[in-house]
Amino acid sequence: MFTGIVEELGEITEVERLADASRLTIRGKLVTSDAGHGDSIAVNGVCLTVVDVEGDSFTTDVIGETLNRSGLGGLSAGSRVNLERAAAVNSRLGGHIVQGHVDGTGTILARDPQENWEVVRISLPDALARYVVEKGSITVDGISLTVSGLGVEPGTGDWFEVSLIPTTRELTTLGTASAGSTVNLEVDIIAKYVERLHQRG
Repeated sequence: MFTGIVEELGEITEVERLADASRLTIRGKLVTSDAGHGDSIAVNGVCLTVVDVEGDSFTTDVIGETLNRSGLGGLSAGSRVNLERAAAVNSRLGGHIVQGHVDGTGTILARDPQENWEVVRISLPDALARYVVEKGSITVDGISLTVSGLGVEPGTGDWFEVSLIPTTRELTTLGTASAGSTVNLEVDIIAKYVERLHQRG
């Protein structure tokens, strides 16, 4: 489990393409400081298992299911990524409950910078729209964010907006991602459980 509070910006140093998977090597000094084989690290919001640690880098396998549901397949050597270690039981829950199980991807539609903050509009897949509410939580590339706006645009479909504070702009990939960039989305797990209970009730 994660909190959606990004610990550091890492860098992809190597991508090995396999028939139906990829092996990534990622540099991240902080997250590797206490990492070992089998540990979980969220990479752009995707929970991945550490296969090996060497120096300040770790290696992880990304299977076809994950590549199909996330934007990890589009990463290459030199790509910057958001990194977060799994939450410790005794730590504060600074964001919200994040599983690292990406539900789908969205596309950055627009950025509206203000003097000290910025509004980012992101497309929302039709299958996920029902789980997103204004002032609710959503995870974008592993970042726990509050939904500040919702709407539907003719031709492009549902969208949502998040408002970035300076810290988020400076310390995560979302601060520099341009319009047209693909981002990983994870909706609030509680909404999905409520829906399932209602369907079965």
